[in-house]
Amino acid sequence: MKVDPTRSADLEVIYTDDPEVVREAATEDYTQHVVPRSWRMSPLPLASAWWALASAMFWLILGALVALTVGTVDAIIGMVLSVIAYGAVNYVLSAYAARTGTTVNLFSRGLFGYAGGVLAPLLVAVISIYFATFEGSVIAVAFHAYFGGVDLKIWYLIVVAYSVPLVFGGVRVFLDKFNGLLFPFYVIGLVVAVVWTVQAHGTGGDWLTWRPDEIQVSGPGWFWAFTVYMGDWVLMMFTWDYARFGRTSRRDIRVNGWLTFGPGFYMFTILVNGLIGIFIALTIPSKGQLTELSGVLGMVQLMGLTAVILVWISQTRINTANFYVATTNLENVAARVFKLKLSRVTWAIIVGAIVYVVMLSDVFSFLLAALRYQSVLTVTWTACVLVWIAWGWFRGPSAEHTEWRPGRVTLFNWGGLSAWAAGTAVGMVMLSVGDDSSWTATWALPLSFVVSALVELLVLALSGPERTVMQRPRDPRKEVDDPWEARIRCHRCGKFYLAVEMDRDPSHGHQAICAGDAQASPTFYRHARSEARGSTGR
Repeated sequence: MKVDPTRSADLEVIYTDDPEVVREAATEDYTQHVVPRSWRMSPLPLASAWWALASAMFWLILGALVALTVGTVDAIIGMVLSVIAYGAVNYVLSAYAARTGTTVNLFSRGLFGYAGGVLAPLLVAVISIYFATFEGSVIAVAFHAYFGGVDLKIWYLIVVAYSVPLVFGGVRVFLDKFNGLLFPFYVIGLVVAVVWTVQAHGTGGDWLTWRPDEIQVSGPGWFWAFTVYMGDWVLMMFTWDYARFGRTSRRDIRVNGWLTFGPGFYMFTILVNGLIGIFIALTIPSKGQLTELSGVLGMVQLMGLTAVILVWISQTRINTANFYVATTNLENVAARVFKLKLSRVTWAIIVGAIVYVVMLSDVFSFLLAALRYQSVLTVTWTACVLVWIAWGWFRGPSAEHTEWRPGRVTLFNWGGLSAWAAGTAVGMVMLSVGDDSSWTATWALPLSFVVSALVELLVLALSGPERTVMQRPRDPRKEVDDPWEARIRCHRCGKFYLAVEMDRDPSHGHQAICAGDAQASPTFYRHARSEARGSTGR
């Protein structure tokens, strides 16, 4: 092994997993660390965990709502375009996340800076908590409608109480097995729902060509439908936190890109679910405006206990993803901002408490409006990331060598933040100046995406990705022969982590320090910045 002669402290290096780290990973899932290749998952179990997101009742009702607004044909065109867009973007993101092994939190540091990068995991945590609240309430309402007995608030508590422990085991240890077990029952439930609807109300042969008497949206109906599905681009960020567990062989990248996270997944999630939702909505007579809850209640009235079981399966599966993503990202935000390190179990309980409090409060109308605006943030984040990845393909650095370590990136990457902010400002203004039927509402998300992408491209062309890197000596990545296989002992926690995430701690004699402890240290970053200024003379 070649050794850097400038290093100030010897490195303790091993080439096998630290048993204590492996034990901890069973619940912590390397939330604040790079996922080693020894902990990666094959496509089938990874898909079992990720496809929990395909089973939300939300996808059925969204398809129905879009069709009721612009007609079935335009809704289907919009869904097909969304499958293509989601599939292509997530193919790219899933491959890059697997090659870096990073979370949204870790990766965003390189793109937006050490402090600026905290905005991304904070955004994901907030949105995930909202979805956990909303999807959990669907289960509670279904239970309350069928079983009754106790107040709805008690059903809320029951749903949260059983949902929280489901994320204690992490993706590899539990979620893949649990969701894989339930998925066939969800598919069977969908088939039963369609057959039951046909037997009770007939086939409704004109549902495929149904069109409202008046369409109150700006622009082509199919384009409006496409932009409605852009509102859920937070799934791009969800993809990243799951895809980091994927293997990096060419075969695994392709299988995960096409099926696990890409077009195959969205063909089922958006198109199949959407078509079933449209059929049920246009075939079963309903009173009042169609919402997610009214659709669930209608199914319970038609199918009884069978519908309750289907709702429980679908919503429990997706809430494992919501609670998992909320927990990991809230954990990262707290470690970065408050230097607080708590266990995964503790954070899952905290998320559960937050979800329950939100369920009890009368803020759903506010949250629904806020959700409309958060979609701008996720769309513009995706635009910046795609340009960053494309730049790396053509100009470097590669995914495996991108810089994101706490002590190696600037406090704020004003170029990346400016790109994110520019598109976000455009989208927010456009959403605020018109109503849902205005052209600004239709074009807000596409234009905000374009603006952020163009600004990010301009910034990279002017200064390159190195603008966010702090140049410091004594880099553990360069002191080992293979930073993706060598594990180095951290002087703070005493555990061995991949060299690719390790750094030298200038506040403690330049001993090796892992990414998690570097992030949690109150002095590390200050000393790292001072050392960088000394090395560059600035």
